[in-house]
Amino acid sequence: MLCYHCGTEVKVGRVVYRTDDCPNCSSDVHCCLNCSNYDTAAHNRCREPNAEWVADREKANFCDFFMPNKLTAAPVRTSAPKDDARKAFDSLFKK
Repeated sequence: MLCYHCGTEVKVGRVVYRTDDCPNCSSDVHCCLNCSNYDTAAHNRCREPNAEWVADREKANFCDFFMPNKLTAAPVRTSAPKDDARKAFDSLFKK
């Protein structure tokens, strides 16, 4: 699978544990953004209808429906959305 945070390929065994992390960036591996069920267009942002709501999709969770993504990942963020918004606002009033 690919890490959602850095895009590094992560070798996973038969089971991905909640405490597993990416060997490159130390991000949590058992999180929504690394799951093949994650879908921003789906209800609850998950294709699994019985999944419970997860508030922080970047952090490890206890979801029983977690399935490692198959060499695809959520887009890698280079900066926080707040920083992007601030840069866009500042560029409007640049002299």
